[in-house]
Amino acid sequence: MEKTRSKFIRVRCNDCENEQVLFDRCSTTILCHICGSKLAVPYGGKAKIKGKILEIVE
Repeated sequence: MEKTRSKFIRVRCNDCENEQVLFDRCSTTILCHICGSKLAVPYGGKAKIKGKILEIVE
């Protein structure tokens, strides 16, 4: 069985410290639910994470 390379990650917003779980290979810009700042932007496959990565969710 082939192991997938994509993961879900828990990210903390740099502005309001809200925590969200998001996909590390997003195809659209992910915004914080509380303050609206960018948490992740698509970057040719993997996302460029703008917040602080807290953990990789298994």
